[in-house]
Amino acid sequence: MRRSEIERLLPLVFRRTLGPASPLTALLEVMEALHAPDEQVLAELDAVFDPRRAPAPFVPYLGRWVDLEPLLVASTDEGGAARVPAFPTGDGRLRELVASAAYLSRWRGTRKGLLRFLEVATGLKGFDVDEHVAGPDGRVRPLHVRVLAPHAAEPYQALIRRIVDLEKPAYVTYDLAFVP
Repeated sequence: MRRSEIERLLPLVFRRTLGPASPLTALLEVMEALHAPDEQVLAELDAVFDPRRAPAPFVPYLGRWVDLEPLLVASTDEGGAARVPAFPTGDGRLRELVASAAYLSRWRGTRKGLLRFLEVATGLKGFDVDEHVAGPDGRVRPLHVRVLAPHAAEPYQALIRRIVDLEKPAYVTYDLAFVP
């Protein structure tokens, strides 16, 4: 709050004593200085909840709000607390994933949703899902898919498996193959 705004809140008897050499004037200036950092935070509060502008340590927290925790937590430490490592494809990819979460949730469990999720999370194009996978006997395996990933995505194999496990229907099994 500005000093003038604080002055208006004071009773009239106090406002009459305000002057350049008044201790009350000095106190009001100190109050204004103490309010300034909090007002700055409140003025930019929308940036905290925007995954593209939020401080980097806050982005995984936002990811938990939109059900991305299985992709963020690598393991638990001795005390049982979750350890959040750096996102494998980088902070920018995680920001985009959190920003796209509402759209992706509409397509959860579908081929389109899985492909888009993989593209956003890895930043790579060229994923595909083969829904007609032949078994050892040559017949199509029911409720089984093969996720085809570009060769450039091979370093992110663990992340891709987590995403497929998270996004596919529970009754569907899958194979993961990397293609040149």
